Amino acid sequence: MSELLKRIDARTKLAGTNKLEILLFTLGTDQNSGRKETFGINVFKVREVMRVPEITRAPDMPPTVEGMVSLRGVLVPVVDLIKYAGIVTDIKPDIMIVTEYNSRTQGFLVESVDTILRLDWSEIKVPPDMLMAQMGGLVTAVTKLEDGRLVMLMDVEKILAETTHFDQHEIIFSSLIPLQEERTIFFTDDSPVARKQIERTLDAMHIRYRSATNGKQAWEELQQIATRADAAKLPVKNFIQLVLTDVEMPEMDGYILTKNIKSDPRFAGIPVIMHSSLSGASNQELGRSVGVDEYVSKFEPAKLSEILTRRLMS
Repeated sequence: MSELLKRIDARTKLAGTNKLEILLFTLGTDQNSGRKETFGINVFKVREVMRVPEITRAPDMPPTVEGMVSLRGVLVPVVDLIKYAGIVTDIKPDIMIVTEYNSRTQGFLVESVDTILRLDWSEIKVPPDMLMAQMGGLVTAVTKLEDGRLVMLMDVEKILAETTHFDQHEIIFSSLIPLQEERTIFFTDDSPVARKQIERTLDAMHIRYRSATNGKQAWEELQQIATRADAAKLPVKNFIQLVLTDVEMPEMDGYILTKNIKSDPRFAGIPVIMHSSLSGASNQELGRSVGVDEYVSKFEPAKLSEILTRRLMS
């Protein structure tokens, strides 16, 4: 299975090409529907794929967290994705996908892994409302393969939020310092969990905002703002003072969005902050290569607040 993850050098060249690679996996046949669905996760979030090691049960954990495993001396929580997705099956998962994002490492139990698929973000679509409701908001994007299968990309940030409750600490938001001057930013993110975190941070800082749910929508709305600015014979900076963007989004990723903004002189002087769960040094370097001004990991409200304050008040 380690052969699936050996082409790291090739993957680092995907930034700015609007492409991504996803690892396909399954969670078994659901006894209620009789269907076996195919899911996907961005390879940049996968550290390794392995057989499930011995799991140590731990008290006071959510029902879908099986316990902890020791990986190279580090304790890592293990989430049973089959249970989390509400799939009723008799199988006992023996494959674990070790993921690393939001500066955290966790294991996901799955039935099987399939292959790594390279796609263009334009092939990744926003899921229909009916599918979103059926999957309880677990899916952020979908794509259809040549063999007719529908691949659903999981909202792994939602999984992390609901299995660790890291976003429940109100004291974090109440301690953020409001800006003393009016500022407006534009942000884009496809994850409802992430959008909620951003909004709570901005509300606590008294920052006004507009938002979009993917890079394509964001670019269209930013162009509309620029058109209005031109009509009023004013700089775009009079309307928005900063753009905050996710990396992984359907239709257009954050790298292409950033390249579009930085290549359009109408947005001169407006910083672009990349706000992503892809928190590794290589991902930050990829962001800088397309013109990102700063990079901040998701779900760090205090750090995000510090960067916003510095950039907006300079």
